[in-house]
Amino acid sequence: MRIPSVRVDERKSPVLGLRALNRALLDRQLLLRRRRMPAIEAIERVIGLQAQSPNPPYIGLWTRLENFRADELGQLLLDRRVVRVALMRSTIHLVTADDCLMLRPLLQPVLDRELKGSAHGRNISDIDIDELVAAGRTLVDECPLTGTALGELLCKRWPGRYPRSLAYAVRNRIPLVHVPPRGVWGKVGQPTMTSAEAWLGRPLDASASLDALVLRYLGAFGPATVRDIQTWSGLTRLRESIERLRPQLEVFRDDDGNELFDLPNAPRPDADIPAPPRFLAEFDNALLSHADRRRIIPDDHRKRISTSNGMVPGAVLVDGFLRGTWRINRLRGIATLIIQPYERIRKADRVALADEGAQLLNFVSPASAHEVQFAPVS
Repeated sequence: MRIPSVRVDERKSPVLGLRALNRALLDRQLLLRRRRMPAIEAIERVIGLQAQSPNPPYIGLWTRLENFRADELGQLLLDRRVVRVALMRSTIHLVTADDCLMLRPLLQPVLDRELKGSAHGRNISDIDIDELVAAGRTLVDECPLTGTALGELLCKRWPGRYPRSLAYAVRNRIPLVHVPPRGVWGKVGQPTMTSAEAWLGRPLDASASLDALVLRYLGAFGPATVRDIQTWSGLTRLRESIERLRPQLEVFRDDDGNELFDLPNAPRPDADIPAPPRFLAEFDNALLSHADRRRIIPDDHRKRISTSNGMVPGAVLVDGFLRGTWRINRLRGIATLIIQPYERIRKADRVALADEGAQLLNFVSPASAHEVQFAPVS
């Protein structure tokens, strides 16, 4: 049943400007100040870290936590307390084992829709999907497999098919986790996968609810609109959940009059509280989890941060907002952090960025000589 939107007297809803929303986001994403907490608690707090590549989650935790060590996260992967699995927006995320089992059933419609709309889905549209999924589960649970190996084995049963499409369908219908050493700092290896149920020894959480998902999102990214929640998750029609939850939520407005929802006791720092410089990893969810990203990405920079091939580079935050990108070049034993500003940066902020950048280099490349460079404003 479709639940109609409730009309709200906007005069009774306080207005939150972009800086107020920025400070709330930074605080909840552990970016306003580094926290002293275990890595697994931080991963749960921010509802995972996007992890298409193995290393960004390590940088994401380093920029959020005091004294974070790469081996702490590596051990969590080896101990099966965190996993890498396709979740929000059908992208690979590093999440706790509990969140994997809770989130995947709720987000399965996103992966189903993505498969159906893809070339892979069209390539196997005449195959019995349940039969394919059952065959794939048997294979990956007998022995973890790479996508290539899985596709080749499935082709023995469905000859003449695209192996990659067969494997992709299994990936979208079964929660396939990447088993170590994939994802462990300093280790190399192709993504090798088995089912979350086999790896964790537990079933998916059949009791998980969309309302709980919405509340988790607001705690990590709020205050937010319904469209924001849908952008982060990839789900649609979440207005019904918000209307059920409305009596227990705080309601605000943004500068454009849109309704923002939030948890009553969630932190909403003063808009003028200082925000230190931060280096965000590629695809950091702080940048990607709202339909209206002006709370962290100025309009002038939004198109520049999203490249034509869908990549999102490492981001530089100054005063809490994106002001450029960063990358590390390694040549002749020297690791050079190159900061590409999108606008002029004040001298004091450049000094702070250089200091933070030197610490980043100490983390990612401790055995190399280091250098921090500022490219010309582009």
